[in-house]
Amino acid sequence: MSSKIPITIAKGDGIGPEIMDAVLAVLHAADVPLEYHFIDIGEKVYLAGNTSGIDEKAWETILKTRVLLKAPITTPQGGGYKSLNVTMRKMLSLYANVRPCVAYHPFVETRHPQMDLVIIRENEEDLYAGIEHRQTPEVVQCLKLVSRPGCERIIRYAFEYARAYGRKKVSCMTKDNIMKMTDGLFHHIFNEIGKEYPDIEKDHYIIDIGSARIADTPERFDVIVTLNLYGDIISDIAAQIAGSVGLAGSANIGLHAAMFEAIHGSAPDIAGKGIANPSGLLQAAVMMLVHVGLAEKAELIQNAWLRTIEEGIHTNDIFREGKSRRKVTTREFAEAVIANLGKKPEQLKGFRTSSYRMNPSHALTNISVKKELVGVDVFVEWPTKDPASLGELLEAIEHPVLKLKMISNRGLKVYPNPMAVSFCTDHFRCRFVSKTDKGISHQDILVLLDKIGQKGIDFIKTENLYTFDGVNGFTLSQGE
Repeated sequence: MSSKIPITIAKGDGIGPEIMDAVLAVLHAADVPLEYHFIDIGEKVYLAGNTSGIDEKAWETILKTRVLLKAPITTPQGGGYKSLNVTMRKMLSLYANVRPCVAYHPFVETRHPQMDLVIIRENEEDLYAGIEHRQTPEVVQCLKLVSRPGCERIIRYAFEYARAYGRKKVSCMTKDNIMKMTDGLFHHIFNEIGKEYPDIEKDHYIIDIGSARIADTPERFDVIVTLNLYGDIISDIAAQIAGSVGLAGSANIGLHAAMFEAIHGSAPDIAGKGIANPSGLLQAAVMMLVHVGLAEKAELIQNAWLRTIEEGIHTNDIFREGKSRRKVTTREFAEAVIANLGKKPEQLKGFRTSSYRMNPSHALTNISVKKELVGVDVFVEWPTKDPASLGELLEAIEHPVLKLKMISNRGLKVYPNPMAVSFCTDHFRCRFVSKTDKGISHQDILVLLDKIGQKGIDFIKTENLYTFDGVNGFTLSQGE
């Protein structure tokens, strides 16, 4: 019986095969007990007619090993191809994206020599659900979905990670001054769970100023936890200002599977030239080794890599005349790391793993609330773009329990009594609420929609308006 740990390997596209071969050479030289199962994913699979970029056989392999080391892939332009990265994260429930961003001063050029932060990004929800619709000739929508369980899992993971790696602070970043319900939920749960970790400092930033602070003074941060889109953006910002996107690895962690990858793309413009930096994928491999319980091998390889960086043996992307000692190819860099196995860095901080056992899988909170239907937002197409004529038509509808409260366009109230000067599109939201303090029924909404249809108005979608324990589960329009 083999004592090797099975993992899945995807060599990817562009520079993927070159950097993966370099990483595998290092793993082999370090005598890491892994059993490789190779799969094809990405561009070749897309162009064979599979719009997801992965076939059933590859899925079976990943589900069997539960661990994937993946090189960058190329998604063909056009053709409606879905992002394979997003698909894999969601299909495997890889809810936590972990990206360490470290400065390797003075050996890699950076303006932030003290930078050492980790960005933990929610990986399954938010706008990356990819639920989009074209609703009128002029307007498209994208739904932002944020759930309590999703927030709890990623926020608890961030605090557990901080404890495991001796980090002192966790910073939350949202835009809850604008998106008070979705981002507001994330911020609320951060405060809620943070109370369980009194030993860890915590703070919150609005994402715009938070991003600016990362770019200006990243040393003020330790662990950052945030929603999907924001995390994607600030991860690349942080990696770049640390020295190079090419040096950063990424872990995608779930309760039952994990995927490890470099954060950069497939770089087809330099593919086949042998000059790509394999460091990002090697960093991902080190994170993978920690994940599968091979911490000693992770330390061995990471310290050899740090020693190589210290010695000025650099690929083209980080090579500096007068600073670096030798410019090397992808293969030569791997050979230099191999030659340094067993050595430790002399100036850079050596790599050591934690003995703390993370426990991010606490039971999720069950909540019980009284939910009451009190109204409905009806989204309609109105080609004349005149809110007054639409409002007059809707006001004339006789309904036993519902009345028109307001009409908005792109979130701004435009009827009745508009107070702003702004252009209107052909896409209007018409808010109907109960005429009394009592709730309404779904049948009441169906009657309303029938009456709107009889007026020759094309209703596109509806959003029910609920209260939860008497608190509105919907926001007001600007000007409402």
